[in-house]
Amino acid sequence: MISNPQQEAVDAAITTRHSIRAFLPAPVARADIEQILQVAARAPSGTNTQPWKVHVLEGEAKTALSEAILAVHQDPVLNAQHSEEYPYYPRTWKSPFIERRRKVGWDLYALLGLTRDNKAGMAAQHARNFRFFDAPVGLIFTIDRSMEQGSWLDYGMFLQSIMVAARGRGLDTCPQAAFTQYHKIIGEKLMLSEDDMIVCGMALGWADTSKIENTLVTEREPVSGFVRFLK
Repeated sequence: MISNPQQEAVDAAITTRHSIRAFLPAPVARADIEQILQVAARAPSGTNTQPWKVHVLEGEAKTALSEAILAVHQDPVLNAQHSEEYPYYPRTWKSPFIERRRKVGWDLYALLGLTRDNKAGMAAQHARNFRFFDAPVGLIFTIDRSMEQGSWLDYGMFLQSIMVAARGRGLDTCPQAAFTQYHKIIGEKLMLSEDDMIVCGMALGWADTSKIENTLVTEREPVSGFVRFLK
């Protein structure tokens, strides 16, 4: 097969993407953030509706949101008053999905030296979500609540495009559904309208390659496991 630099660059940007859970404090240039989002905006959407809206948080704005969420997250009474607006995960788990979910969780905890009885350690690791894993940039994504399922599918392509464009620039990301539970806090801090619905968050920055959690690369099914070829 003849080498194709363009194909190799695109394939590398996709296949080297994985969720990063520890970032360096080095800032990301505003121009790079804007360019990533401009590139991602070429993602397809039904009748060109472009249903995405992005809120970019840095510095004090990011810290303020993190602290507000953590103050509630760490208080059992207050935390019980917050729930997600839409079910990201299935209400009833079945095979093979539940096994995959469990494996990634226990693989991460094993790298961090967290045993199953270390509930406090696992809770602390989960709480790091709300600091965007110390990334210099936090992204919050919203969609107008009038949009239906098709626009959410479009949104997924937009999110993937952001992560691929980031990899093309040597940057890393971690998409985070954990933020959806705290949509009321986010809405207040970001002064969102009632029409804005939280889709997810995302950490963006430079991976800290010295952190063992960043060595976790999840497994993928081979093509033969999820594809049928019909003639």
